[in-house]
Amino acid sequence: MNGSEIPVRNPVAVLREEFDDWAVLFNPDTADAFGINPTGVVIWKEIDGRRTLAEIASAATQRFSGVPVTITEDVAVFLGKLAEKGFVGRGI
Repeated sequence: MNGSEIPVRNPVAVLREEFDDWAVLFNPDTADAFGINPTGVVIWKEIDGRRTLAEIASAATQRFSGVPVTITEDVAVFLGKLAEKGFVGRGI
């Protein structure tokens, strides 16, 4: 994904947040589960089918301190992993 692409959540995917701000994504269609850290949770919550990858990276930058300059590329890699497991796709 590049910075202008719009990721879209798989509508059947379920986010289960744990007490320590980590979470598990679950896809009931495939029975795949994927553990995500607090940054991943913020990114997941920003995926709404309207925000671009760059806008999602910007939201993470605003939420956390000490964010690396590679945040957009890091978000792209994370979303690529989610796409491989069927949790996200690309919007129009």
